[in-house]
Amino acid sequence: MPQSSRIVLASASPRRLELLASAGIEFDVFASDIPEEPIPGEAPADFSVRLAKDKAVATAARTEGRWFIGADTIVVCDGEIMGKPADEADAVRMLKKLSGVSHEVITGYAIYDKERDGILCKPVVTKVFFKGLRDDEISAYVATGCPMDKAGAYAIQGGAAYMVERIDGSYTNVVGLPLCEVVEDLRTLGAL
Repeated sequence: MPQSSRIVLASASPRRLELLASAGIEFDVFASDIPEEPIPGEAPADFSVRLAKDKAVATAARTEGRWFIGADTIVVCDGEIMGKPADEADAVRMLKKLSGVSHEVITGYAIYDKERDGILCKPVVTKVFFKGLRDDEISAYVATGCPMDKAGAYAIQGGAAYMVERIDGSYTNVVGLPLCEVVEDLRTLGAL
């Protein structure tokens, strides 16, 4: 693929990389290093979309390519935006809050066309229902280290799969990239 038309994933997430590769898309990876702090009063969906856009545009400024995909996944429970836990105690707190209730997983994504200086941004929302979790289940899961780099302190595709009773919406969105939507938008924009 010529440098001028290549697709670049602006993320170091192995989950996003695996998802995009599973669709048979050729792409490069160039991680962004955007600070992930909400602006006071910013709505959760707006926050995730802003970060996705910032990641795509910042990466485009630092490397070759045409199409830059940025994404940011957050968990929202009772109005709280849950990013990655600060430490093990924060992971325990998040999992206790999610226990036995539903929450939303929002992935904002952005596809930036560097050649045309145009960007398409969207949030995708999936409702996730957790079973009631026992303290020992939470402690054992946190001890694995898996929750530490995951929004909301869990990975649906990993050790937390048994905690999820059901979802309403995109499974790949909960993993970290709403694949159906991203692929369709790449086609619509002419990247595929």
